[in-house]
Amino acid sequence: MTALTTALVGLGTLPAAAGGFDTIGPQERKTSGDASGPALESRVTIKVPGSKAKDSGPITSTAVDWEPPACWYEPYWKAKDFKKFNEAQWSIYESVGGAPEGIADDKARYKQGHPYKDFNVDKNDEGMWWVAVRNPEMTDDPAAKTCTRDPFWVDTGENPGVPQAIDTETLAGLAHQRTVVPPTKVSLAPNGKSTVNAPTWVWLDKGTFKPVSVTASLPGTGLWATTTAKPVSLHLDPGTEDAESLPASGECGINDGSIGEPYARGKAELTPPCGVRYLRSSGDGSYGLKATLTWEISWEGAGGTGGDLPSGTFATTTEVPVQEIQSVNR
Repeated sequence: MTALTTALVGLGTLPAAAGGFDTIGPQERKTSGDASGPALESRVTIKVPGSKAKDSGPITSTAVDWEPPACWYEPYWKAKDFKKFNEAQWSIYESVGGAPEGIADDKARYKQGHPYKDFNVDKNDEGMWWVAVRNPEMTDDPAAKTCTRDPFWVDTGENPGVPQAIDTETLAGLAHQRTVVPPTKVSLAPNGKSTVNAPTWVWLDKGTFKPVSVTASLPGTGLWATTTAKPVSLHLDPGTEDAESLPASGECGINDGSIGEPYARGKAELTPPCGVRYLRSSGDGSYGLKATLTWEISWEGAGGTGGDLPSGTFATTTEVPVQEIQSVNR
């Protein structure tokens, strides 16, 4: 890493302050950086519509061999801004009586024509300087340290020609990572206290969960991608081995926009299409019924791009006390 790159990492104040993505919506900003100082902040904008409900949370990818981009290269500086920033840093170093090792190499590389002359200011409106940025959600991930290329120039409309250059698929991965879904609040019957060997009906009413979309874009480039997460199935874990899932797989699919079937009078002896049957009392405590909703995720982006991404899950636990009815024979 050259001295110029070190300066950019340690003093990244233009054109954006150090920090995380510019997020429009309910999510908090994330801090990017490590022990050496703040890293350059990506200019990617993440738009999360709607409000953040209590107990909502980010989905967890179901794919063990996939993860969102940990770092990438993106267009960052106009030539004149790049020159202004770095010459200011050189001036600071000189004013305190010394310069870091490598400044001479940086001057040769970016100013003296080896290979760039005067920071390419004569091409100020014909391209941009690209730099490496890290995903603020993954700064401790080893993959975040694989973007090590020094700042490089790319003419407008030209393919950067380097792996990990930002594109719509990169943005889709970032949007996937920022997808927040509402809590999986299931309805239960009986509500309050279940009974040993009697089925507990579980369902999610139609309209209680809807598709969730997130858009990631890079201003000034025309690059954008929108992911859409749609609920497709519910998995039940009774919270104890002394129970049976209904169906036995524990997987309750969507039927006409709803999951399971609401309990109604007269169904007490029937087996619910989605539920559990507890075989032992919980005593003075309760069992944690874990309801995990699976969300199927697809994306579309600029230039007609798009496809599928790994599904995600989000779980909510409901405490279910289970009683045992004692019968007396006379």
